[in-house]
Amino acid sequence: MASPRSALESLGFPGTDSKEFTSSRRFPGGESYRIEIPSTEGPKALRAVIEEAKARKVRVHRVSQGSGMMMLTADEISEMVALGKQENIEVNLFVGPRATFDIGAQVFAAAGRSLGLSLRGADQLAFALADIRRAVDLGIRSVLISDIGLISIVGKLRAKGELPGDLIIKTSVMMAPCNPVSARILEDLGADTINIPSDLTIAQIAAVRQVISAPIDFYIEAPDNLGGFVRTYEISEIIRVAAPVYLKFGLRNSPDIYPTGAHLEATALAMSRERVRRAQIALEILNAAAMS
Repeated sequence: MASPRSALESLGFPGTDSKEFTSSRRFPGGESYRIEIPSTEGPKALRAVIEEAKARKVRVHRVSQGSGMMMLTADEISEMVALGKQENIEVNLFVGPRATFDIGAQVFAAAGRSLGLSLRGADQLAFALADIRRAVDLGIRSVLISDIGLISIVGKLRAKGELPGDLIIKTSVMMAPCNPVSARILEDLGADTINIPSDLTIAQIAAVRQVISAPIDFYIEAPDNLGGFVRTYEISEIIRVAAPVYLKFGLRNSPDIYPTGAHLEATALAMSRERVRRAQIALEILNAAAMS
């Protein structure tokens, strides 16, 4: 066998991490980055995001939800769809079933956390597909998936015309593709936008971008349960190597509220508004760097 680096290069992957790479890829509208507000847990939270974004003059391109669309009523999903169309915001909902909602305990054990939010057994795969079909029938065209098998199935059903051709498959950060090969596998299976871990170096992010065409999703501020990293002053470099990239703003020092509901509504709304504020701060810093 050739040297390990040569072997990778012969298969079309970078043989080394290099921050010298600059991405020339862009979103269809020509942007190098877009703004995503995660954990937008229902129509009230979406309204809060929209109001805050208008007040702060922050253009929000996508919101994503974490509790799972199985935790939303049909009316709530329909309202989010209508708000998204009205404001030209992509509404991305998480597939509901996941290992942490299931009866198995291994996912909570120290050695079992690699299960992440995967689906356990054929029944959960079927439940997840039912969740997606319900949301699609209500007008959703962007779903957040955390299981590699489900990505494959949804990609195949979309190709066969059994799911809408414009359905966006977004991968969860819980899948954590840490290297170019892992990210490429997700894209090959049908992923349209890929969330990579927020602790990757600039050079490691660049290596992933070199082999995928899908937008990268990246937490500029990660919530505590994902490491709590705050990388605001690296945004220009992240955009340079990762474009097109969705800049995501989680919150440090905030509770994990999944699954949320009326009992946590005030907290969920306050967190949604603060995420938009964090985005404003980041954009101010990015614009100041561009002018210096």
